[in-house]
Amino acid sequence: MYMSLTKWERHNNFTEDNHCEGTRMKAIRTEMNGVLLLTPEIFEDARGCFFESFNQRIFNEITGTEHKFVQDNQSKSRKNVLRGLHYQVKRPQGKLVRVIAGAIDDVAVDLRKGSGSYGRYFSITLSSSEHNSLWVPPGFAHGFLALSDYSEVLYKTTDYYAPEFERTIIWNDPDLSIPWKIRFPILSKKDECGGRFGDAEPL
Repeated sequence: MYMSLTKWERHNNFTEDNHCEGTRMKAIRTEMNGVLLLTPEIFEDARGCFFESFNQRIFNEITGTEHKFVQDNQSKSRKNVLRGLHYQVKRPQGKLVRVIAGAIDDVAVDLRKGSGSYGRYFSITLSSSEHNSLWVPPGFAHGFLALSDYSEVLYKTTDYYAPEFERTIIWNDPDLSIPWKIRFPILSKKDECGGRFGDAEPL
């Protein structure tokens, strides 16, 4: 099932909550339980701009969690590169995803056993110009498509990369029917051989 967040929906269907008064960060709650769009307050002047891209205390208060991040990952992709859909069993990772150059179509698939949104996906365009981040809690498969000629993505994870527990769902799984903005993406060998959603191990 498709879940997306557009600018129109941000102002009409979703709730913007700033749980920390004066914290310089807004959280936009989506229909996918636990998935949040975080938007910092931007301070601009003739020199350029400044903003806090991450603050552990504020993050915990906004999300209502006590997650700690243990690893930062950074990837560079040319246009039409698609990475995912990746997840880890036994050691699931929460991810805080931010684009520092270009734009991506970011997708999260709910694999949480017993979740009301199990088997649904959430999709949103993230760009460096908007300075926002997407919080994807543990229990999701994650992937993204590079939309610009050059995209650079930085994401924090709540657990370390464990290749023995890594799994991949094929990007064009017919049961998920994710409407990627491309028919023939550039894929790694690993992602070309991803499994079916129906065979995925719930988290």
